[in-house]
Amino acid sequence: MSENDNEGVSARIRARLVAAGRRFHANDNIADQIEPGELEALHAEVRDRLQEVLNALVIDTESDHNTQETAHRVAKMFLNEVFRGRYVAQPPVTEFPNIERLNELMIVGPVTVRSACSHHLCPIIGKLWVGVMPNEHSALIGLSKYARLVEWVMARPQIQEEAIVQLADLLQEKMRPDGLAIIMRADHYCMQWRGVKDMDSKMVNSVMRGTFLKNPNLRRELLALVGQGDR
Repeated sequence: MSENDNEGVSARIRARLVAAGRRFHANDNIADQIEPGELEALHAEVRDRLQEVLNALVIDTESDHNTQETAHRVAKMFLNEVFRGRYVAQPPVTEFPNIERLNELMIVGPVTVRSACSHHLCPIIGKLWVGVMPNEHSALIGLSKYARLVEWVMARPQIQEEAIVQLADLLQEKMRPDGLAIIMRADHYCMQWRGVKDMDSKMVNSVMRGTFLKNPNLRRELLALVGQGDR
């Protein structure tokens, strides 16, 4: 048994990532470095360590029926739900050729966003719109696939500014459009639940590429249509 075996499956995965020269920041996907059976073992390790956190918070999980399974539930939530985008491979997305040579503005949204702030692990809940200006060489994807890719990218601890850039990179690579725009508006519970506790503040940001960046009229059309669709 190696030293890494004694430390747990997380140490084995970490060593594998380091050996491969791979980054493993909070918003990185590491699915290709996780071997069969290791995700289940990682759940058990995270559960045990979360139990240590509850003990350190002086919570009696033995006699408190409400928290007896909390470590298990939170570990399952982290790995299988709210941080799932780190641990599973990209969902399959079928790309179709642009047979009809579509070259008009397409907008998809609002797509519901559920993410988490990497600073405090508090929820980020909001909406996102994708604008696409295809060309005759662009690949097209089905409407539901936008939502699947958004969910995969967003289900990681991160900051909103980096999340939409990462999504834009992914869509740009898959579709190769003349223009790509992403607009996101979200509530940040690290600001609403703690800190200043401002319940009304939201964060809105965008990524504009290609024709959306170069053509102000197209950009205005996109923003107007997104505004109408959100009423």
